[in-house]
Amino acid sequence: MTLKGKTALVTGSTSGIGLGIALKLAEAGADLVLNGFGDAPAAVAQVAQYGGRVVHHPADMADPQAIAGMIDFALAEFGAVDILINNAGIQHVAAVEDFPVERWDAIIAINLSAVFHTTRLALPGMRERGWGRIINVASVHGLVGSREKAAYVAAKHGVLGLTKVVALETATTAITCNALCPGWVLTPLVQQQIDERSARLGDADAAREGLLAEKQPSLAFVEPAQLGELTLFLCSDAAAQVRGAAWNMDGGWAAQ
Repeated sequence: MTLKGKTALVTGSTSGIGLGIALKLAEAGADLVLNGFGDAPAAVAQVAQYGGRVVHHPADMADPQAIAGMIDFALAEFGAVDILINNAGIQHVAAVEDFPVERWDAIIAINLSAVFHTTRLALPGMRERGWGRIINVASVHGLVGSREKAAYVAAKHGVLGLTKVVALETATTAITCNALCPGWVLTPLVQQQIDERSARLGDADAAREGLLAEKQPSLAFVEPAQLGELTLFLCSDAAAQVRGAAWNMDGGWAAQ
């Protein structure tokens, strides 16, 4: 398929899942607006290798005004946001009674509220142009729970609910809204959890294998490029009637 002439905005795309998705969209011909606090020049260079136009905006996804500024920037640069990938996310692990209030607020703001803000701002243009794709990177934790991840699990369940509402509100249009629900992907967020386990166990390999064995029956990490390929499918005409789906790519996690 080709996405020539389409512009995609991918939040949290300077590394990990977001960068993997951005690379696949660029390979298919889309122009890209990247976002994130990682190594922006390196990410832009990677995505630009496919020949499309690539820019970066450093919006803090916890700040609604910054999000509005990013959408305005994308429209000024490209004239459209045809594909919106809501991927930015943060994590904190603690029992509910020990969970820092400020971490709860930050996780809800970045993992859930930001999805609302980008969507509400991108939808009018999609309606005007008569086409759009909104893909929310949720998590298998939007489908199931885990201990000590109250804010993350709550936010990702909320993302799936918001995905369904937007899908219903756009059901008679050529705009679709769906969610990806990955299991363990070897991103900086997950690497941090492996490092914490490794510090306790004194064995990096055991920490990695133990993390996978607890939840993911395939005993293999999902790859960002695989999520990019699924994103391409959801952008295609073949997926025109995939609406409000929570598509898990989790190595069998949610099948248990």
